[in-house]
Amino acid sequence: MEETTCSSMATVNHEELIDELMGTYGQEIQQLVFAYVHNETIAEDLTQEIFVKCYKSLASFKGKSSIKTWLWRIAINHAKDYLKSWYSQSVKPADDFSLIIADEKESIEQTIIQQDEDAQLADAVMQLTIKYREVIYLFYYEECSIKEIAEVLEVNQNTVKTRLRKSKSLLKEMLEGSRWKND
Repeated sequence: MEETTCSSMATVNHEELIDELMGTYGQEIQQLVFAYVHNETIAEDLTQEIFVKCYKSLASFKGKSSIKTWLWRIAINHAKDYLKSWYSQSVKPADDFSLIIADEKESIEQTIIQQDEDAQLADAVMQLTIKYREVIYLFYYEECSIKEIAEVLEVNQNTVKTRLRKSKSLLKEMLEGSRWKND
């Protein structure tokens, strides 16, 4: 998708723009929200709410950042607001379970080992505090640059670098600790 600017937004119908944004960024936003809430169903619901909020706020978009950065900022703030809400703190949803089907070319043993390692890494990332988890997610999963992460989180680039370094150190400690327990 081409970056949408303020001038091109004037010529695009808001419904069409939201449809385009949902098609382009919907899955990424849902994955980002999931990194905060740890529940697929809630992430889906929050993602819908985010796009409604985006639609209602389109007129206030000033073009000081890319529309993607603006949308991500809305998503992060909405996810954080949800985590602060009474509902989030009082109601605990059931865990989501997913069926993983092995690729025919890989042996079942390799698939199980890889799934275990992936699950350990994902669990370790989810145990990080939000400020460390979000930089790991944006940098490694969404492949955002340090500058983009700084814009999305509204922090200094050096803060992003420090958080990234600290989060990698914390992950290393957690993963090395879990390997010693399993041996």
